Amino acid sequence: MVEESEHTPAPATGESLLDKIADKLHGHDSSSSSDSDSEKKESSSIKDKVFRLFGREKPVHSVLGGGKPADVLLWRNKKISASVLSVATAVWIFFELLEYHLLTLVGHILILLLAVLFLWSNAHTFIHKAPPRIPVVHLPEEPFLQFASALTIEINRGFAALHAIGSGRDLKTFLVVIVGTWILSIVGSWVNFMTLFYIVFVLLHTVPVLYDKYEDKIDPLAEKALIEFKKQYAVFDEKVLSKIPKGPLKYKKLA
Repeated sequence: MVEESEHTPAPATGESLLDKIADKLHGHDSSSSSDSDSEKKESSSIKDKVFRLFGREKPVHSVLGGGKPADVLLWRNKKISASVLSVATAVWIFFELLEYHLLTLVGHILILLLAVLFLWSNAHTFIHKAPPRIPVVHLPEEPFLQFASALTIEINRGFAALHAIGSGRDLKTFLVVIVGTWILSIVGSWVNFMTLFYIVFVLLHTVPVLYDKYEDKIDPLAEKALIEFKKQYAVFDEKVLSKIPKGPLKYKKLA
């Protein structure tokens, strides 16, 4: 009886040891799973902090406004994008290379339309048929009013931006606008407005789609260029801009 009483607690200790080992294993698994979760969160946060050009946080399609215009610029529908670019190229060739003038083109189109309508209206007397019903073209006022309202808002924003830049509050923005306007004036002296407009149109149909395709390679290069630009601007700011007096000058009153 004494031996049985002495040997009875042994299984409990064995079970407790097994439970402790199992708890440690479960604790290790939970810690490893938590570590993997934390690593996943860190990796996702690192991916979220990847440098994007112009500080964008949305896809290129959303930055361009989405919808059909963005689809055309990003060549989501290749037939429509190619046709738009082809029409723009044809217009540029027509006016620049062939030196066809806008007023001449409008006049010739009106002459052709009037001649076709006149012949079409009077041909029924020769072929003994009912006269054709020529539709009356009527343009609605609402789209033009909306366009004029949107254009007025954008023009007022431009005037407000020019006023803010010219007030001298932000010297960096002032210098960027001056340099950009100067570059634009140089480019304008090289080519006329139609060619410049066509170049911008072609860039809008090529640069966004190339960036959308190779953004993972372009963004690191843009980050390096931006860092180098900030270094050079810091040196320029320290040597030049910091020495320029800011704000209105205060004149002392003479006694």
